[in-house]
Amino acid sequence: MNIWKIDPMHSEVQFKIKHLMISNVTGSFKDFDATLESESDGDFKNAKVNFSAKAGSIDTGNTDRDGHLRSNDFFNAEEYPELKFESTEFQANGSADSYILKGNLTVRDVTRPVELKAEFGGKMTDFYGNEKAGFDLEGKMNRKDFGLTWNGVTEAGGVVVSDEVKLLLNIQMTKEKE
Repeated sequence: MNIWKIDPMHSEVQFKIKHLMISNVTGSFKDFDATLESESDGDFKNAKVNFSAKAGSIDTGNTDRDGHLRSNDFFNAEEYPELKFESTEFQANGSADSYILKGNLTVRDVTRPVELKAEFGGKMTDFYGNEKAGFDLEGKMNRKDFGLTWNGVTEAGGVVVSDEVKLLLNIQMTKEKE
């Protein structure tokens, strides 16, 4: 069994959501962890992935908005401090570098299935002899499915925040030495 741990210094966990339905707000989680267990050294098919992020580490570049996102209107970071993902399937998707990652995402103690496209960027050994693997992942989720139901309506009748959230992860993993 090969165990890989996320390298947080070389990884990003981002999301995009429509604001006023005309532009995107981009945010990220700054405190996260992940492990990947693979059977084969050369292939990640059937790998097991576990990921978590601290809800309180959300950052959109706006202090007031971040505070609102941490509140009970959205993540309720005090009562539900962690978002979690546990994979159920990691399968090849037509080429050696393309995978579909399926799993269960838990937000605010609500668990729903999500699917992410995963592009394998390759493996490389760093300056210190550590084996690294890179992945770009993307997918979508409906925030209301997870109890994130707050919304506002402008005077003109426009919706403030879309239901669909785009998930974008750029991940670098480090293989644990035996």
